[in-house]
Amino acid sequence: MPVFVNLPLSYAARQPEYIEMFISRKVCPELGMDTHAVQSLPESWHRETAARFRQAGITCAVHLPFFDLSPGSLNDAVLDATRTTLRRAAELAALYAPQHFVGHPHYNRGEHEPRAQEWLRRGVQTWHGVLEQVPDVPLFLENTHERALQPILDLLDMLPAARTGLCLDVGHWHAFAQGWRNRDLTEWLERAGARLRHLHLHDNDGSDDQHAGLGAGSIPLEELFGVLAASGVRPSATLEPHDEGAFEISLAVLEQRSDWVAALRTE
Repeated sequence: MPVFVNLPLSYAARQPEYIEMFISRKVCPELGMDTHAVQSLPESWHRETAARFRQAGITCAVHLPFFDLSPGSLNDAVLDATRTTLRRAAELAALYAPQHFVGHPHYNRGEHEPRAQEWLRRGVQTWHGVLEQVPDVPLFLENTHERALQPILDLLDMLPAARTGLCLDVGHWHAFAQGWRNRDLTEWLERAGARLRHLHLHDNDGSDDQHAGLGAGSIPLEELFGVLAASGVRPSATLEPHDEGAFEISLAVLEQRSDWVAALRTE
């Protein structure tokens, strides 16, 4: 399969048939190292699960935790807890020999804009710590509720370019950044430029982050892949369905659109 597909490890632990499905269908997972996976799943479980994927010849990636975390927090206690959690997550993630990490910067304009430089300084220190802990894995920072791309680009400007980049979540752009109204996807892509290293692909109608199958919402996918093809920027990608139906829809779309797949880095 030319792309990764999200698989939260908490789901995989509760419903191991998902692991079986990924292995049997040769699907490369972007593993959600969520709060439960960090706090509650024993290291032995991670070792055994990583071994299963490795023995099946399946490459993994890891999405670092983000619930209740703030990597650039201006609150020292929150920042310490975030860094402790991310360090432990990176330690566990290394067991899976991930091809990449994805992390959430969590920039909130209302909270952070008055002290944006301090937020940047703290965030840079946090992400440097992750990079130092697992020195061979690239880190892609993802937009979530950010209304603009610039805070993430500013953060990336202060991190090593060879090891970091942007993960553009087109569903978050469409719903949370009001892309459905602003119609500024091309502007976001042009601002990102070569720093765009990865995509999270799903769909929605703009009202919420629905994680529907590709084509089931109103995200301008033709525009997305057209700009990528014209620019020569070839990011890797992860499908982010939240149910099996959405997964099958997205998979069918990619099977039909070889031109879209050609705009992605699939090695």
